[in-house]
Amino acid sequence: MALISQIRKHGSWIMIIMIALGVGGFILMDMTVGQTSLFGGAQPTLGKVGSTKIKVQEFTNIESILGAAADPLARRNSLWDFLVQDILLKDEAQKLGIAVSSTELTDLQYGPEPSSIIMQRFTDPNTGMLNREQINQIRQAVEQGTAEPSLKSFWKFQEREITSDRIQTKLSALVSKGLYTPTWVAEQINREQTEQYNILYVKVPFEALDNSDVALSDADYEAYIKENAGSLKQKEALRKIQYVSFEVRASSADSSAVRTSLQELAAEFGSTDNDTMFIEQNLGTLDKAFLKKEELPAAYADSMLAQPVGAVFGPYQDGNSYRITKILDRKVVADSVRSRHILIPAQDQQSLIFAQNRVDSLKKVIEEGKGTFAELAQKFGTDGSASEGGDLKFAAAGTMVKPFNDLIFYEAEQGKLYSVITEFGVHLVEVTDKKFINNTSGIRVATISKPIYPSEDTRNAAYDKALSIVTNAKTLSDMESIAKKRKLELETAPAVTANDFTLGSLGGSQQSRDIIKWAFSADKGEVSSVIYVFSDPVENYDNRYVVAGVASIQPAGLPKLEDIKSDIEPIVLNRKKGELISQKLKGKSLSQAAGVYNTPVDTLNGLNFAMKFIPELGSEPRLLGKVSSMDKGSTSEPIVGTGGVYVAQLLSKTVPVELPNIADMRSLMSATARSQASATLLEGIKSTAKIKDYRAKFF
Repeated sequence: MALISQIRKHGSWIMIIMIALGVGGFILMDMTVGQTSLFGGAQPTLGKVGSTKIKVQEFTNIESILGAAADPLARRNSLWDFLVQDILLKDEAQKLGIAVSSTELTDLQYGPEPSSIIMQRFTDPNTGMLNREQINQIRQAVEQGTAEPSLKSFWKFQEREITSDRIQTKLSALVSKGLYTPTWVAEQINREQTEQYNILYVKVPFEALDNSDVALSDADYEAYIKENAGSLKQKEALRKIQYVSFEVRASSADSSAVRTSLQELAAEFGSTDNDTMFIEQNLGTLDKAFLKKEELPAAYADSMLAQPVGAVFGPYQDGNSYRITKILDRKVVADSVRSRHILIPAQDQQSLIFAQNRVDSLKKVIEEGKGTFAELAQKFGTDGSASEGGDLKFAAAGTMVKPFNDLIFYEAEQGKLYSVITEFGVHLVEVTDKKFINNTSGIRVATISKPIYPSEDTRNAAYDKALSIVTNAKTLSDMESIAKKRKLELETAPAVTANDFTLGSLGGSQQSRDIIKWAFSADKGEVSSVIYVFSDPVENYDNRYVVAGVASIQPAGLPKLEDIKSDIEPIVLNRKKGELISQKLKGKSLSQAAGVYNTPVDTLNGLNFAMKFIPELGSEPRLLGKVSSMDKGSTSEPIVGTGGVYVAQLLSKTVPVELPNIADMRSLMSATARSQASATLLEGIKSTAKIKDYRAKFF
């Protein structure tokens, strides 16, 4: 158990695992489960990568191994991505004869240059150093078979992660070493980056034509879809969801009720003779610090400082809460304090007891005159101040960790010895000097706060509005009519896939996931028969009620016009405007083109083909492409760009800068390509793999 105590102290992620898996003596099954379930039937399949199946039981077992997560939905997606990647990489490695030996794996876990996964999980945040002692203890427990089942299962999965990461590194190295930049490519890119163009141009923005002056036909939309089939084609089926959201906000009556409850509590707070117990009973906060004006709520600082000791100030509103604050004490706070300390580190309960005993012994030695603070600090101190007798020099308030700061500024008397526990261990502390320059007073306070919640009546009123839509809207058209009549906002979220968990302005949550899951089982135009209840993530009360409907169903592949018409309409509209504007500008000189739409002739200097953005114009690749191929003095035909239609005249073109060393250029370009190999390799492998994803059936 001593090992587990140390693990819990040093690694919060392992502590989470212990909580998730150890409570009640629950023992994990081995993650490499067999092919049948507890009930004898075949295990359900979560997905397939090629011919390899990912079983639901395997997936959920690994989820349990990884323990609780702040965002379980995102963690679940990450786990799926890892398992797919792991299978793909192992398949490729097997074909190429790449492997990670047991000796190599051991070295990656415990050797002098461990895996980045080990470095990330076992680096001490206080020192920034790898905690070798902890790793060695875990190794001993795993190899001797004394590790708890939860730790053993985690370590086994971690080996899989390390192996997969190492294989990816080897495959990336193999690919990157084969990348090569020919001379002609280096010369071409050099020309694109250094050949500059100076032009005169006329820009006619699309807004020069009114939308009402442009008639779009289905043929215009179909032409755009056909030309952009590659980018519009979807690998997965999509749903577009519309919804009405009723936000639950506290009413003025709710706010008044909270204020009244605190007013009643303030009288008891003022008369109590046990502030600590009163604060604990009412979930308040009590701090040792003496707060100066700038540390108090700005709107109430002067009023608080004017209160006598024992007075209760408030209720007052601070953000979304009402508060009452009792003035416990007042004193002039030092501007800076000089102190010295002897730090005895502690990482777990056992070492904490040792450190406290050591500090108590040192304190006794000093108080009995058997040794000086400076001598003992040099002998027993463990931080950088030891060589200076523990002297920490003068420090301003707030520059030390809070327990240490509160002791030296607000509690300690100069010349007396104290001990304090911080995240670094146990300190023997002595204040040696204090500076009072501004002689600023501070107050010590205790505060009780109550958030301004929507009352049950307020929540019910909002719920009834949502219920009215569910009751009366049988189709999405009905919901649109009701929303329009009642002046409600009907929001349209960006299209989602079956496994998404983020929905438009509703964000990512289990409730958003539930709506998406429902939408993939519903028909087009269907309205949800249930009201989706969203909760405040901090205060955990109902803060939103949502009614959803399915606006469109887009199968995988090239979408139908009706499904994306509203999405592509602005683009198609600008294309049509571009055609109409081009017809009027065709064959005209710059001055004539400027006169047609009363736009100026402008100048642009220093353009080059490699530019991503043109100053004042933004991204205009068609303009740059055309200008780069023009001869000096020539004028282009109308160019339909991103922000409008252009007519350009090339004034001059500079000669490309000659490469001083073509080999260096090639080497630099090859290095750039190699640095991107790791990021693009896996996507390249995925693009040719047969991946079946059934997660939406289970989660």
